[in-house]
Amino acid sequence: MSGRIPVGSALLLTGLITALGYGVMAATTPSEQQFYDSLSPDLKRKVDDAKRVKQGAQNELARESQARLDAIRAQAKNDAPVWADVDVKGKN
Repeated sequence: MSGRIPVGSALLLTGLITALGYGVMAATTPSEQQFYDSLSPDLKRKVDDAKRVKQGAQNELARESQARLDAIRAQAKNDAPVWADVDVKGKN
């Protein structure tokens, strides 16, 4: 007889190994707050600076996006084609 692998047992074993691996990972991985608390003061300062820079970049992106949206809304209220120049429209 050939060595046939029982499919049910193989699936069960695979599931158990996967669950064990996930359990070990979940038990040993620190949360963001635990990781931050374990940093030295110098590294905490660098992390805080990086967060401020990231927040500033997000605020700048939000302002730029709002300005573009306002320009699109203003153009939508105008009957002239998008490619029309304001000066040319006045001369016609």
